[in-house]
Amino acid sequence: MTANTDATEAFRAARDFLLEHREEYEAAYSGFRWPRPAYFNWALDWFDVIADGNDRTALHIVEEDGTVTRLSFAEMAERSNRVANRLREWGVRAEDRVLVMLGNQGELWETALAAMKLRAVVIPATPLLGPADLRDRVERGRVRHVVVRAGDTAKFDEVPGDYGRIAVGGAPEGWRAYEDAYASDADFRPDDPTHADDPLMLYFTSGTTARPKLVEHTHVSYPIGHLATMYWIGLKPGDVHLNISSPGWAKHAWSNLFAPWNAEATVFLYNYTRFDATRLMTEMDRAGVTTFCAPPTVWRMLIQADLGQLRTAPREAVAAGEPLNPEVIEQVRHSWGVTVRDGFGQTETAVQVSNSPGQPLKTGSMGRPSPGFRVELLDPVTGAPGVTEGEIALDLSERPVGLMTGYHADAERTAEAMSGGYYRTGDIGARDEDGYITYVGRSDDVFKASDYKISPFELESALLEHEAVAEAAVVPAPDEVRLAVPKAYIVLAAGWEPGPDTAKVLFEHSRLVLAPYKRIRRLEFGELPKTVSGKIRRIELREATAAGSEHEYREEDFR
Repeated sequence: MTANTDATEAFRAARDFLLEHREEYEAAYSGFRWPRPAYFNWALDWFDVIADGNDRTALHIVEEDGTVTRLSFAEMAERSNRVANRLREWGVRAEDRVLVMLGNQGELWETALAAMKLRAVVIPATPLLGPADLRDRVERGRVRHVVVRAGDTAKFDEVPGDYGRIAVGGAPEGWRAYEDAYASDADFRPDDPTHADDPLMLYFTSGTTARPKLVEHTHVSYPIGHLATMYWIGLKPGDVHLNISSPGWAKHAWSNLFAPWNAEATVFLYNYTRFDATRLMTEMDRAGVTTFCAPPTVWRMLIQADLGQLRTAPREAVAAGEPLNPEVIEQVRHSWGVTVRDGFGQTETAVQVSNSPGQPLKTGSMGRPSPGFRVELLDPVTGAPGVTEGEIALDLSERPVGLMTGYHADAERTAEAMSGGYYRTGDIGARDEDGYITYVGRSDDVFKASDYKISPFELESALLEHEAVAEAAVVPAPDEVRLAVPKAYIVLAAGWEPGPDTAKVLFEHSRLVLAPYKRIRRLEFGELPKTVSGKIRRIELREATAAGSEHEYREEDFR
């Protein structure tokens, strides 16, 4: 197969520019230009090119029982060719929707590359999904084929539809065996060129506040768009990158597929069923992890352990998914000598705002706009740009490559999100005089108490400063006098027991560190409801708060 040389070289030039200026933000931001090829297939025009004769490790997976999978770039290219050829024999065609529900296993990456080569459209799905969610995805995604673990095939007994069924790890009756693909030809030839705007991925969002949206990405919006993500993480050729993310969610594609392989780095994963900070750090040392990305939930669990157990800290450490609290950043810096750098993006985009390597970091700030993204803050009332606090939006006069096509089959929602010449994120931020943007909250999470605007994130960060708090979520609670008051749901750290004594301690902490109008007025202990991708479902907490709870503690009871 001959690659599209012009597209390959344009992509390489853009990548190398970012690598050259990886610690020079001003130069990278002012000088970077997105490559905008008319035809581009990342699997064929980039991955196979860098994989040719390349025996360096592309994928390294360690299981809990110590089993190790190592696949080189050359092996991944060959395997994905074989899988692509067999999928084509099984009827997978260009723009067919293929639901892929696999764990962190080699077949996941093989299938992703194979589907790209066929110009099929991948619908990533976490194995945690049940039949109801799968029915929704198969129906709304118009799925033509599914590729799933053998242990999950029974879920599809309750999912009607005329779709091809492919099982990994053993094929029940009525299913094709994925492993048969390895007997196919190792030479793959595409049927037709890939247009840059051909659909590549359809993502169901995590649905923290509503029914999941269906986000459509092209053969450039994620593969090329994640050059910005590569830059934010600080990846270099030869790095060993660990990203903790569940397959099926956008962050997995961000940092376990496109960003590391854009940089020609190794993707490393430790496959655990239950989080164990000690074992994770042991495996990081063994693998020689140089760059590390984890969601705030994992960072908060890590700091509950002895971070000194990690003998060699990663060179780069980043967090994404939700804002990372300053207290966590400080504890990691103290133990590892590394600053965890926050970034902001969405399923709909690559990383839009970030703290890139080597730049001054302001506590609590997400950083500055990523190369290739023109970020504006829009007045929440008028929609006009130029305010110091407002809705985070992308200027579409120079549409960033790393932005979705739109919400699939939902023209009304797409038009609303793209109105007025901006892509509107629905998130509120504040920009300082140096251009740094601080996250305030989702537009539907920020609330008023006694006519003061409250950012839940700010209050949650204050609570996390106390040793008793492992996780916290703040929502408005109805109040006859103030309209609403802040209520905190608390997950306690080890060694602390829920009850009035702990509640009293936390109310006292709140009074000490927060302005009077921001103080926590109500408090409840317990686990936080989360989506399968790990984000807090604040809508459930708001509904529970509105309904009232006999397990709630009130500040006025402790005076």
